[in-house]
Amino acid sequence: MNAALPALPDVRPLTGRSALVTGSTSGIGLGIARALAQAGASVWLNGFGDAAEIETLRSELAAAHGVRVSYDAADGTRPAEIARMIASAGDLDIVVNNAGIQHVAPVEEFPVEKWDAILALNLSSAFHTIRAALPTMKAKRWGRIINIASAHGLVASPFKSAYIAAKHGLVGLTKTVALEAARSGVTCNAICPGYVLTPLVERQIDDQARVHGLPRERVITDILLAKQPTKQFVKIEEVAALALFLCSDAAASITGATLSIDGGWVAE
Repeated sequence: MNAALPALPDVRPLTGRSALVTGSTSGIGLGIARALAQAGASVWLNGFGDAAEIETLRSELAAAHGVRVSYDAADGTRPAEIARMIASAGDLDIVVNNAGIQHVAPVEEFPVEKWDAILALNLSSAFHTIRAALPTMKAKRWGRIINIASAHGLVASPFKSAYIAAKHGLVGLTKTVALEAARSGVTCNAICPGYVLTPLVERQIDDQARVHGLPRERVITDILLAKQPTKQFVKIEEVAALALFLCSDAAASITGATLSIDGGWVAE
């Protein structure tokens, strides 16, 4: 009698799971939301943008993958709105903290209001989502928290004091949550991408071109990708695939990790 064939891997391993991805109306966040929906998870989108365009995006994502896709316009700089969003989403299994903004200026010229806004959205918002979602995850003995940090969560560059302070803080928050939740079935990890060609980076290219008086192509090759040995932008799909893996049962023992996906940037 032939031995039973091994079970095939589940092609939709997140069926029945519910995920919130902040900053998911474009860029990395949208790429992660797509990957989670394709894997069977119901998804809550969050972020700013044109209401009609977001509704089209939401409905197309739901139709493409046969899952429930919802949208919440909560402002990530306002703790009360974050708490309401988490309550509205219900029993979340997965939280991806991705929302972020950037501003480039020397420390002595850095606008105070920009510092406050970047710290609020890039760091404090992650604390507020985790604080609100973690009790339910612990009660269910399963949860995945993924913080989208940056290579700038591990190393610094000039003129980005608020962004780098926030991303370093996000890495520290990741480690603390991982330790506190270590015996609860909940993991918490940080993904640290290098430069990914997102709307945020597109704006950085324009800002740097203006500051340095360089053409766009020189900014890309001489400033941005100068730090990435591969000399290529990281692809959104690559970051999304890593996030999807961290949500899998195969990643159950990965927690408190800072996972670089940066073309070799921080290896130097």
